Order: sequence, then C-alpha cells, then structure tokens
Amino acid sequence: MRRLILRNMQSPGDIVMLTAALRDLHLCYPGQFLTDTRTPCPALWEHNPWITPLNEDDPDVEVIDCEYPLIHRSNQLPYHFIHGFSQFLNARLGLDIRPACFHGDIHVSDQEKRWYSQVEEIVGEALPFWIVVSGGKPDYTAKWWDRERYQQVVDHFRGRILFVQVGEGGHRHPPLRNIIDLRGRTDLRQLVRLVYHAQGVLCPVTLLMHLAAAVETKPGMPPSRPCVVVAGGREPTHWEAYPTHQFIHRAGALQCCADGGCWRSRVTPIGDGDEKDLPQNLCVDVVGHLPRCLDMVTASDVIRAIELYFEGGAASYLAHPGQWLSALTHGRAENAHASHSR
Repeated sequence: MRRLILRNMQSPGDIVMLTAALRDLHLCYPGQFLTDTRTPCPALWEHNPWITPLNEDDPDVEVIDCEYPLIHRSNQLPYHFIHGFSQFLNARLGLDIRPACFHGDIHVSDQEKRWYSQVEEIVGEALPFWIVVSGGKPDYTAKWWDRERYQQVVDHFRGRILFVQVGEGGHRHPPLRNIIDLRGRTDLRQLVRLVYHAQGVLCPVTLLMHLAAAVETKPGMPPSRPCVVVAGGREPTHWEAYPTHQFIHRAGALQCCADGGCWRSRVTPIGDGDEKDLPQNLCVDVVGHLPRCLDMVTASDVIRAIELYFEGGAASYLAHPGQWLSALTHGRAENAHASHSR
C-alpha cells in the first residue's frame, strides 16, 4: 500500500476541501493507500476514518504539498472548489480521482452527537438556531458585507429565528444585537459541533459555508442544511456555491466581474505591507465602504433567501416569541458572566 502524507498550511476552509479529496482518493482507490495529513487544523480531521498515523521520516512515506492550481482557471472552466485538490493529486500521482460527494468530509462522533449544543447549555433548552457570521479575516476586506444590513436581517426575524453569532477572536466580526454572542468563544472543534446542531447558516464566502455543507444534519432535519451566502462578485459562482445553498451573487452584473469572479482581496489598502494592498488586488468599484457588488445585495435580498427555506419546509420558526426572548435573556447573562470571569 502506498503511504502518503498530504500537507497544506492554508485556512480552514481550504482544509475542508482537502478532506473531500482524501475521501475521494480512498473511495476511488480502495485499499491502495495509507494516508495521514499535516495541516493547521487537526480538529477538522478528528474521527476521520481515512487517517492512519504516519511518520514523515519513514523512507516509504511520500509527503505531498497539496495545492489547487485549478483555481487560476476557475473563471474559464466548469469546476467547483471540490475538484481543486483531487485534480492536483491526479496530476501528481497519475490517478483519476473523481468526487464522490458534493461536500467536504467532516466527521462527528456518536459521543459528540449526544452532547448538548453550546447554545442549549446557555439557554437551557434545545431550540432551533441559525449561525451568523458578520465579518471575516482582516486581510480579505473585499469579502465583508455591511454590519447594519446583517442587523436588519436579524431584526426582521425578531421572535422567530434565534441567531447565534460566531467568529474567530483575531478576526473582524462586528457585533450584532439581539443574538447569542459566541464570537471568540468556540474553538474549531466546538464550531464543528455547533454547525451539527444548527438549523441554518448565514455568512459570506468563508469556512462556515463549507462546514454547512460538510457537517451532517441531526436526525429529524432535512439532509441538507439551509445556508445563505452573501457572495457579491469576488468568486465565480460555480467554484464556490453548493447545490442546496442560496448563493447571493452579482457576478456578470458589473463590468469588473463580467467574466466571472474578480478575485480582488481588499476594498482599500490597509497598510500592513501585504501584497494584497497592491493595486491589482484592490476593488475597482467601491461604494462607500463596500465593493459595489456587495452594495448591490440588500437586506431584503438576504431576508427573502432565508424565508425560502421556511416556506419550502426545510426549516421551522421558533414555536413562539417567548422562546426567543428567554434565550436572549440567558445569553446576556452568560456573556456578562464570561466577561466578569475574564
């Protein structure tokens, strides 16, 4: 059996796509490989059946630095991100790996499924909730939508949807009102478990979008988790969108993304010395503090996309507004306690 260590040091969203490539390698070539990984996100590999601990100093082990050069032709070719790593491995190893599923391969153990969700621990009952992400990594400002528009969405569903805000502590995630605030309070594995319990996800093009597709849903829920993605025109739609997500894009509506995603990184320079500040990496059509493609996405657009899941029966509102109010009361008390403890 060929022994491989797949190595990649990119962001968690990229690693979710690598989990898909590893799964598909084994499904296409059963019994022919032993595999291990080296990534910054070991939590995403927990309980993964395709992992066998390997030593990179073993002369029989091949260490492969995984890339996805297919992205450079994403505006021209009809491929999704899920093809990126597998096509790289095909070229590197002389294989013909083909995707078996249209999502990443994140595993939740039976024991984890039996645990209460982080939200249930706070509010005292198992209520349906949606995860919301209001920002992102500070070096990719061209992905951020407007905080006040997120707030308008939250306010529209007052008393009907319990929103839980998440975000990595070192990133920019503007606070929203009338939500359960878990920003900076979930490690990566806790985030996976939170997605498992979540009814739906609202986010930009980011890790949570990939987790929404990759993490299985709880018994009694539809097999595909509702997810609304505020995308604009930065990425080609077919490269990022999942079949059951509401992917709100403006690709093709503006000259700067007439042929697909612009792949620009920032709205304006931030002065950190990164190449993302170079002119070729900056948005060319800015309205206020937003790329025009994101400015063209209104709160009403997002509200309607969320409502579709409820109208179609893929999601259910809270039973009554009292559940929502009680949950927020418990959430505020928990945040006050956590702040006092720090």
